[in-house]
Amino acid sequence: MAAVKTFYILHGEDEYSLKVELKAIRSKMGDPTLADLNTTLLDGKSTNAVEVLSAAGNFPFMGDKRLVIVEGLLTWITRKGAGKTGKADMELLTNGIPSLPDSTRLVFVEYESLEESHPLVKLARTDPHGYVKHFEPPRDTVPWINKRVQDYGGQIEPGAAVALAGVMNGDLRAIESECYKLLTFVGFERPITEADIALMTSYVPETNVFDIVDAVAKQDGVQALKLIHRVLETTKQEPLMLLGMINRQFRLLLQIREVLDMGANPRQLGDLQRLPGGKKEFLIRQAQVFSLEQLEQIYHRLAEYDYEIKTGQVSDDLALDLLVAGLTA
Repeated sequence: MAAVKTFYILHGEDEYSLKVELKAIRSKMGDPTLADLNTTLLDGKSTNAVEVLSAAGNFPFMGDKRLVIVEGLLTWITRKGAGKTGKADMELLTNGIPSLPDSTRLVFVEYESLEESHPLVKLARTDPHGYVKHFEPPRDTVPWINKRVQDYGGQIEPGAAVALAGVMNGDLRAIESECYKLLTFVGFERPITEADIALMTSYVPETNVFDIVDAVAKQDGVQALKLIHRVLETTKQEPLMLLGMINRQFRLLLQIREVLDMGANPRQLGDLQRLPGGKKEFLIRQAQVFSLEQLEQIYHRLAEYDYEIKTGQVSDDLALDLLVAGLTA
């Protein structure tokens, strides 16, 4: 018979998925009225190991389980400056947790990743009563967006999911909020479209970025600059965000060019499979205009401009102008 799990460590930056797991743990507490009586929430920054172990050591009232949720304690007691107090708390927890009664469900919640070398992570890995799960942010947020929208009972078009992923830059909490806001906007009655993303966020429709890159490919610097400044004026988009979208476009072109040069089919690339057929073919045609060496040089220059902007060496407006001038000279 498997050992009862008495202590849990849920950690990582994917806050949404972590909360889903926490909700599942809470749902196993039985009758909601009794569950509330047997649930204790503790803030890690204002509690200590003695209070945690005391709460976790109490037997349930008129129920069979007691739930103690502690948020942020494990990173708090191992932070720089925690000193002897932090070490003492860690020692108390490490020694006390294995003796918790089977009726206890002690859950440590951390919204950042813990090292595998963390003493309590190691304990949870080795103790049969322990459970640890790392909620790592997805490298590709498009499937994550699709899942969140489905969880809310809505739909989103493939191009819209890609657009939202691009504009939110991996911020899962913000993406979750935007998903619900967009579904509310469409009344949960139709799929979210790319036009909705453009209307409700700072997203620049990909057609504008395609046109800018197309002008660069044709060595038409005047047209490229005209398009860039039109986008900035009409969408109130931050230049750095637009630079990021141009960067993403050239990254796709570089991947396609590499596959083409190997004699393979670029349509099987993961980033391309999510795009509508028309956009997919347009990107492939664009990639064929450049050589692999040209795309590598452009991508390298984009990375340099991004660094120079973020370190204050050049303004973001000027960086876009210099980029176009350099690529179409």
